[in-house]
Amino acid sequence: MRVANLAGRAVVLSGGGSVDLNRASGGRFGPGPQEVYERWDELRDWWSGVRADPEPYRESDLREPVPRPRQVFAIGVNYAEHAAEAQVETAERPPWPPTFTKFPSSLTGPHATVALPEGLVDWEVELVAVIGRTAHRVPAAKAWDHVAGLTIGQDLSERITQLSGPAPQQYALGKSYPGFGPLGPAVVTLDELPDPGDLAIGCDLNGEPVQDARTSEMIFSVPELVERLSAVATLHPGDLVFTGTPGGIGATRTPPRFLAPGDELVSRVEGLGTLRTTFERA
Repeated sequence: MRVANLAGRAVVLSGGGSVDLNRASGGRFGPGPQEVYERWDELRDWWSGVRADPEPYRESDLREPVPRPRQVFAIGVNYAEHAAEAQVETAERPPWPPTFTKFPSSLTGPHATVALPEGLVDWEVELVAVIGRTAHRVPAAKAWDHVAGLTIGQDLSERITQLSGPAPQQYALGKSYPGFGPLGPAVVTLDELPDPGDLAIGCDLNGEPVQDARTSEMIFSVPELVERLSAVATLHPGDLVFTGTPGGIGATRTPPRFLAPGDELVSRVEGLGTLRTTFERA
């Protein structure tokens, strides 16, 4: 199942078209995309018996599939290659993953144009886990049962704001400008993927590959992240976990490279589709 937000309505993308969940269910499910995660198990059971004719849609009408999460968790230096390029010393399996947040107001859809603020704006393609069941103190062995599905995210980051001090650094602010959280195109359930723990991930800038890795290279896997986050916080249906970026960001290149007006960033994760983000001057 691939759940999406089509012009503000919850749909399932199927057979090259879309099925409006509110209309197909006779009003059983509301039209809002966020509400489906509160009734995720019920939705999956109902969808398994649905026979509906998909309707054509325009990809440009797709918006962020999780538009109003209560919490957005983000994980830092979760790939060894990224830790090395950022000159962050980390053990192969440190006790806790570096964790911060992106404010939900930064989220945007899979075909967005983002206004660049002053500063140095960088890219970070990420696998994003969407929570489907309330999770508190959930062991890794049961963590996938609490994940509704996976989607693609970009953790866009303005580095001057992010690294300003004196202490602590302003990670949340530097990563939460409007449009700094492209998300989508859909939330894909795990049964659609041959191995949800090992997916190709990467992004291209103006057609040039700049990041290329596999999610199996994460230091903390999705189940381990759910275990550690839920050991402290209660995770709610519809919450997002940005799971970290692989190597290849702009700030660590020689010379450094940052996003500019007119750039196009295409982010991809195997089995999940692509995000296409363009940039303009604010």
